Amino acid sequence: MREADLIEKSINGDVKSFELLIKDYQVYAYNIALRMMKNPEDAKDVSQDALIKVYKNIKRFKKDSSFSTWLYRIVINTCKDELKRRKETISIDEREESYDVIESKDNNYNPVTEYERKDIREKINGAIYKLPINNRTAIILRDIEGYSYEEISKIEETTIGTIKSRINRGRKILREILKAELQTVSEF
Repeated sequence: MREADLIEKSINGDVKSFELLIKDYQVYAYNIALRMMKNPEDAKDVSQDALIKVYKNIKRFKKDSSFSTWLYRIVINTCKDELKRRKETISIDEREESYDVIESKDNNYNPVTEYERKDIREKINGAIYKLPINNRTAIILRDIEGYSYEEISKIEETTIGTIKSRINRGRKILREILKAELQTVSEF
C-alpha cells in the first residue's frame, strides 16, 4: 500500500494503517532522538512520546510537506521540549554501531591510532553538547544526519538563511571550543 493511502486511512482513524505507516519511521525517529538526548532510554521515551503525538495529531498533517519532514519536526520539537523541561544539554551519543573496534582484518590496524580517533570523536561530541540548542539541532541535521538546507528549514520551520546562519555560527563556536580544549591538552 502506498504511503499516501496509509496517511489517508490513518487520518480517518484506521489504527492498522497508522502502524504500517509508522513502522518504517520508528528506527529513524529513535536515532534522531538518540542524537539529541543523553542516553538510549531517554531517546526511546522521547521517540515514543513523539510517535504518540504524531498519532494524536495525524489529522493536522497538511500534506504541504512530506510526512517524514512533519514527523521529524515533531521528534525534534519533542526532544527540545523535554530538554527545556529538564534544563539539560543535548547529547549526541554514537549509534550502537559505534567505533569500538574489537578485531580488524586490516593489517595496518593500529590500536593507538584507533584510540586517538575515538578521543577526537569524544572531543567533537563534547563540543557539540556545549552549543546552543538551535545551533546543535541544525548541525546535527546537516552534518550528522545529512539533511539539505531546504529539508532542515522545513523541519525547523524557519528560513534557509536562518539555518545557514545557525550552522555557520555553530561551526564557528565548535572551532573555538575545540581550539580551547586542544590548547588545554597541549599545556600538560
